[in-house]
Amino acid sequence: MRHLFSLLLLCLASLLAVSAQQCYMADSRVAVFYPAAYDAAAHQPSPIFERELCPTAAVAADWSLRPVFSQDGAQSVATVHVGEGVDYYGEGEVNGTLRRGGTTVTLWNTDNPNYCEEDSTRLYQSHPWLMGVRRDGTAFGLIADCTWRMTIHADADVTFRSDGPAFRVVVIEAESPQALMQQFTDLVGHAPLPPMWALGYQQCRFSYHPDTQVMDIADQLRRHRIPCDVIWMDIHYMDGFRIFTFSPEEFPHPRRVTDYLHARHFKSVCMIDPGIKVDSTFWLDREGTAADYWVQDSRHQPYVGNVWPGPCHFPDFTRPEVRRWWSGLYPALMAEGIDGVWNDMNEPAIGSSATKTMPLDAHHRGGEGLAAGPHLRYHNVYAHYMVKASRDGLLLSHPDRRPFVLSRAGFLGSHRYAAMWTGDNKSSYHHLRLSIPMSLNIGLSGQPFNGADIGGFNTSTTAELLADWTAVGAFYPFARNHCDQGGVRQEPWAFDRATLDACRTAINRRYRLLPYIYTAFEEATRTGMPVMRPVFMADVHDLALRGEEQAFLVGGDLAVVPRWAEKVHLPALWQRLTLEEQPDKYQATLYQRPGSVVPLANLAQNVEELATDSLTLLVCLDADGRATGRLYEDARDGFGYREGQYTVYTFTAQRADDGTIAVSMRHTDGTLPPRRHTLRLGLVSAGRVKYTPWREGEAVQWRF
Repeated sequence: MRHLFSLLLLCLASLLAVSAQQCYMADSRVAVFYPAAYDAAAHQPSPIFERELCPTAAVAADWSLRPVFSQDGAQSVATVHVGEGVDYYGEGEVNGTLRRGGTTVTLWNTDNPNYCEEDSTRLYQSHPWLMGVRRDGTAFGLIADCTWRMTIHADADVTFRSDGPAFRVVVIEAESPQALMQQFTDLVGHAPLPPMWALGYQQCRFSYHPDTQVMDIADQLRRHRIPCDVIWMDIHYMDGFRIFTFSPEEFPHPRRVTDYLHARHFKSVCMIDPGIKVDSTFWLDREGTAADYWVQDSRHQPYVGNVWPGPCHFPDFTRPEVRRWWSGLYPALMAEGIDGVWNDMNEPAIGSSATKTMPLDAHHRGGEGLAAGPHLRYHNVYAHYMVKASRDGLLLSHPDRRPFVLSRAGFLGSHRYAAMWTGDNKSSYHHLRLSIPMSLNIGLSGQPFNGADIGGFNTSTTAELLADWTAVGAFYPFARNHCDQGGVRQEPWAFDRATLDACRTAINRRYRLLPYIYTAFEEATRTGMPVMRPVFMADVHDLALRGEEQAFLVGGDLAVVPRWAEKVHLPALWQRLTLEEQPDKYQATLYQRPGSVVPLANLAQNVEELATDSLTLLVCLDADGRATGRLYEDARDGFGYREGQYTVYTFTAQRADDGTIAVSMRHTDGTLPPRRHTLRLGLVSAGRVKYTPWREGEAVQWRF
C-alpha cells in the first residue's frame, strides 16, 4: 500500500511538472514558458514587466521556439534552439558589434571605466533580452525573466545561464522587427515622453565648481552662440560629497545659481549617488539609521562600503518604505531650482571592495510581495528601484512637470523611469565608433533615451576628436559633452576656432531638427521604435544592411553617416541632404528617405526660444512622386498631452503630370487648435536642396 501511495505521489508530481512546463500566452504572439522547478517568490514581482503576465491560453502546437530548462550544478539554464540564418541584436548596453551572434555577455552591472575589465563583456546595465531577425524579415524576441547574475550566449542555440533559481522565459513572435518592438514594449512598458528641454544639447564636467564657474560656462555658451539647454553639476557642488547638500564654501547660495541659469534659459541637473556618508552629525545618515533603512551585511547589520564620501551606508531600495523616504528627500532639493537629477555610482559601485560592489550575501529585505534575498539577486536591479524612487521624488516636487532622471546603471524595464548614458567611456576614436552600435542595441532593448559622453569621459580628447564626436553625438537621443577632471577641457571653445565652428554647426543641426526629433520621441512612447535606429530598419529584406554599424537612422526618415565612415551600406535610393551651404570636413552626411517630409525649425539657442510657427519642410519624393510627413507638438512639458492636449500635423506632397508639386499641411490629431505657420519648402533631389517660400492654406503649386 505504501508503495502504491508513493507511486501515486510520483505520478501526481510528474503531472504537476508537465503542467508547470506548459507555455501560456498573453496573446497569440507571446508565449511564457515556466520550468518545472519555478519558484515565483524567487523572481516575482518582476521589475521587467509593466504589469504581471497573465496566462490566457495554451501555446499553439506549431509554436517553434521553446526553451529547454536544465540545471548545471548550481546554475539554472534555459536553452532555445533557433537554428542558423538569424541576426541577433539587443542585450542592452553591450560592447562590440551591432550583430550579437557568436557573443557571450555577462549581466552583472559593473563600474567599468574605459570598458576595460572582464574583456568588456559586462558594463553598467543589464538587459536579459535578445532580438532575432530571420532572413525573411520576420523577428522574434527572448526575455529571461531573471535578475540574478546571468550570461547570454547567442548562436544557433541561445543560452541563458543564471546563478539563481530556475526562471521563466518569454518568447515573442512578430512579422517584422518594427512589430516586435511594439509587442516587446507593450510588455515591458513604453518610455515616457521627456520634457523637450532634455533633448537639447547639454554641457557637463567632473566638475564645474565653484558656483562662479557654472555661471561662467553658461555665459560662454551664450557668448559663443552654442545652442544649449542644460548645465550639469557633478559631486563637487556637495558639502563633502554628502548627497542632498550644497557646499557652504563653493555653492553657498544654490538658488542664486539656478536663478542665474534660468534667466539665461538653461536648466540645471545635479548628481545624487546612493552612498550616504556614515556620519553621526549628518542629518541624512542619522535619519536612515534611526529608521533602519540600510542594506544589511550577512550578519544583518548595516552594510558599510567606501564611495566618494568615504564609508557609506546604502538605502535598501527593494523596500517600499525606503523608496518613499528617498522620494521625500527631493522636494527640498528641487526647491533650490534644480530641474533634473543624475543618479550615478548605482551599480552599486563600492571603491573599497575587490569586486567593486557589495558582497553577494549582503541582505535586502524587500516588501510588497518582493521577497527578502541576497545581493546576488538584487544587485542588477539596485539602480532600477533607485531611479523609480527618484522619479517619484521629482513628481512629488513638481507634479505638473515631466521628470528628468539620468542613470548610469539599470535593468530591463528601467527605461520607464530614467534616461541612461553609456558610462565612463574613453576619449578615443575606437570609443567613438563603439558608441554607435552600443546606442543602437540599447534602443533595440526598449530604451530610446540614451547616448554616450560626447568627446569621451576619460583621458584627454583632441581638437579633431571633439569635432568628429560632436558631429555624430549631435544626433544621439541624449546629447551631452562630459569629461573627467583629469583630462583637458573639452567645451566646444576649448581648442581652436575651427573646432568651435564645427561643434556649433553640429549642434545647430540638432536644434533645427528638434521638431523632427521630438516627433520621433513621441513615436517611441507609442510604438517602442527607437529614436536612433539601425539602418536595417529601413529595409529588413536588404541583408546587406543587417550589419551596418557606422551609419544609423534618426527616426524613420533620416540617415546619418559619419564623415570618417567607410564602405557604408545605405537603403536604396535615399537622397543626400545638405543643411549648410558649405559644410565643414567634420559634419556627418545626411540622407533622407524617398517619400518623406522632414520639418526643420529656424536656429535657436535653446528650447524656450525654439519656434515652430515658421518651418522649413524638406520634401523627398518617392518613385511615384509622393511624400508624407508628420509633426507632433504639445506644451513641451507637463502632462496635458495624456488628455489629448497636443497637435499632430500631416504633410503630403504629390507631383502632377506637368511636373508641378502640390503640398498640403493638415491638422490630423489632438485637441489643441491648429496654428497657422509660415513655411518654406525644400525639394531634396540629386544631392541638393532647392527652396521656395509657401504660405499654409494658399493654393500654390511648386514647379522645378
